[in-house]
Amino acid sequence: MVNMTLAVPEELKKQMDKFPEINWSEVARKAIQEKAWKLVLFESLVAKSKLTEKDALEIGCKVSKALHERYKKP
Repeated sequence: MVNMTLAVPEELKKQMDKFPEINWSEVARKAIQEKAWKLVLFESLVAKSKLTEKDALEIGCKVSKALHERYKKP
């Protein structure tokens, strides 16, 4: 297994120190593994897609507009 050094803000380290029973290395390893798996899955999905970036932006704008209309205050 390869070692990796991870920097965290001091405030986060203080919070982590409150829970010494937690194996923070394992927590980080699992989070990284899950993110990598999601990226691989995403890559495989978009590889087969014919949707362009322009199409995706258009759809996103339409969805945002529809949500705004749905939830705007009267």
